[in-house]
Amino acid sequence: MSKEYTLITGASSGIGLELAKIAASNKRNLVLVARDKRALEKLKTELTDNTVDVQILSIDLTDSASASSLYNFCKSKNIIISELINNAGIGATGDFLNSNIDTQLAMIDLNVRSLTEITHRFIPEIAQSSNGKIMNIASTAAFAPGPGMNVYYATKHYVLAFSEALSEELSSTKTTVTALCPGPTATNFAKSAHAESLSIFKGNLPTAKDVADYGWKSMQSGKRVAVHGKRNKIMVQILRFLPRNFVAKTVIRVQS
Repeated sequence: MSKEYTLITGASSGIGLELAKIAASNKRNLVLVARDKRALEKLKTELTDNTVDVQILSIDLTDSASASSLYNFCKSKNIIISELINNAGIGATGDFLNSNIDTQLAMIDLNVRSLTEITHRFIPEIAQSSNGKIMNIASTAAFAPGPGMNVYYATKHYVLAFSEALSEELSSTKTTVTALCPGPTATNFAKSAHAESLSIFKGNLPTAKDVADYGWKSMQSGKRVAVHGKRNKIMVQILRFLPRNFVAKTVIRVQS
């Protein structure tokens, strides 16, 4: 007999890991996906109890065959996905002229292509659920051009626009779509993106748990665009009224 599950990508660390903990505490069966098999196995041991089933899949979502592999994995275990959290994502700093094209394309593959294909494969069953939910992790970067991290910012703009449009398409159903837009957060993102020296990642940053708590509540309430933090909310509103050239120049100055 099939059971309903919450699927979380990028679940081995940071916001994804904290979302997995929250989902388990809310008695959700889980499918957790990431590259780090050891971290997934550790998390599974921590979360599994007599009421919650946790399935893990170690896979590289930048691989073009990964979405179909994930879908087939779920089908082989008679798993029905009712909640999807597309959390996996990567970033990179540096000007595009001198960048490594493989890094840029991998970013697009993970942040855009994989997210889109996973959503497309699972959305029929999510839409059939009485409480179907999708949450895509965007960023406050989605609201501005990002010189110095231009492809990353562009991918997050895609995630936001895709989520808003999909939410409207599904507005006549019971399925909701949330774009979670955190600002700089105390996770491994800055290190993996080689952005530790940027001023935006210094100071007292919100924790992954802070963002995950806010994101989970936003998803459960069906909030369409969820910007975490008062400062970020104000910044996003201000950006709407500023000239685009000025915004681009300001972003590169703030990130220096």
